[in-house]
Amino acid sequence: MPATPLATGRLTTHVLDTARGCPAAHLVIELVQVDGLDRRHVKTVQTNSDGRVDSPVLSAGELTSGVYELVFHAGDYLRSVGEELPNPAFLDVIPIRFGIADTSAHYHVPLLISAYGYSTYRGS
Repeated sequence: MPATPLATGRLTTHVLDTARGCPAAHLVIELVQVDGLDRRHVKTVQTNSDGRVDSPVLSAGELTSGVYELVFHAGDYLRSVGEELPNPAFLDVIPIRFGIADTSAHYHVPLLISAYGYSTYRGS
């Protein structure tokens, strides 16, 4: 019987504060799995002093194919570092929706933020 391949896929993220030119430390991120109109909270994580999460958001074996959102609580972070935001803030909660098709792949979803703009991409 052939050996079952080891699960190697994972989901990671990091957040950089482009206005300050530094990592976005202590930013709360929620992971949600999306199925049509249904949304299921998977977990909540927080960035460390380097703007990264200490371990993968989803590790090998936890990663399943489907549609997900990483929900970045940018407004709370920006307020915590002294940014004066209007009420309501232009950007407060930033959801990034993406699909996972290959559960053996590394999905890295970084976020670059400021009070009035953000950018993301599939990293490595």
